[in-house]
Amino acid sequence: METAFWDQHYGTRRTWDTHANPLLVETAGPLPPGAAADLGCGAGGDTVWLARHGWQVTAVDISGVAVERVRARARDAGVDGRVVAEQHDLAATFPAGTFDLVSAQYLQTPFPLPRSRVLRTAALALCPGGLLLVVDHGSTAPWSWNQDPDIHFPTPHEIAAELDLDPSRWRILRADMPRREATGPSGETATVTDNVLLIQRTGE
Repeated sequence: METAFWDQHYGTRRTWDTHANPLLVETAGPLPPGAAADLGCGAGGDTVWLARHGWQVTAVDISGVAVERVRARARDAGVDGRVVAEQHDLAATFPAGTFDLVSAQYLQTPFPLPRSRVLRTAALALCPGGLLLVVDHGSTAPWSWNQDPDIHFPTPHEIAAELDLDPSRWRILRADMPRREATGPSGETATVTDNVLLIQRTGE
């Protein structure tokens, strides 16, 4: 059911915004390129941006439609040699390897997902010095699929507490809730809040 939901989500429009998420650009821009994992890669904007900047990217999504579109966009951009796109239900499987950067941009779903376990697995997959960037919705945009007025958006510190990482091996570099002007799929704009958590692995 979940795979079909996201296949329909990505299959209902012939084109999707493929710009990179600004908080990923802000975080990864100053970094030397290495190995990256893009969890919930969706339309592939982050994957292609990272590959264009020299990263070797493992792009992951539960939707086979999204995975195929990311592969096509990587080919169109001439960076398919730096992109491996894989279909994963992260509740069950996680991409192999270790990474200098794991990006989880808006890894939120209307279906049950053991997010804390997934993100902890991501933290464990970091190389020493590697970064886990988690960006979540902190508010409901007018175009969001979830318009539940009672929804609770976990704060960055709540997310970090759920991960329960050893502070001698991981440290929090950023935990804040910036606001920005966002543009929806039909061109509408709104002020939204992002919940941002950036964690670095400091030891083996």
